[in-house]
Amino acid sequence: MSAPGTVEEYLAALPEEAREALEQVRAAVLRGMPGATETVRYGMPAAMLGSRYGLHFAAWKKHAALYPVPVFDGPGEGDLEAEVAPLRSGKDAVHLVYRRPVPVDLVERIAAAVAARRQG
Repeated sequence: MSAPGTVEEYLAALPEEAREALEQVRAAVLRGMPGATETVRYGMPAAMLGSRYGLHFAAWKKHAALYPVPVFDGPGEGDLEAEVAPLRSGKDAVHLVYRRPVPVDLVERIAAAVAARRQG
């Protein structure tokens, strides 16, 4: 199978559970990053802020993931990091398991915080 050329192709190739979750993640990321454009980088969807990447999101067997999610340790970011910390996997990944509802509000706030850092 060839690599997807568009986000729509990526989503269309997913099993239903993964597609539904990733569509929610996608919408939340785009709400958190107004004006972002989409592309496929490294074989997964990415929201781009101009020529800079914002966030990548991908579907796996048991979870959706966001990459790279920095540690939110700046002024006023402690509450966000407290919510993100239990979902972290490794240094800069956030995993959202399919058996739980997608925390769309949290994903949107993560995207907004990442956008603020990338544009700042």
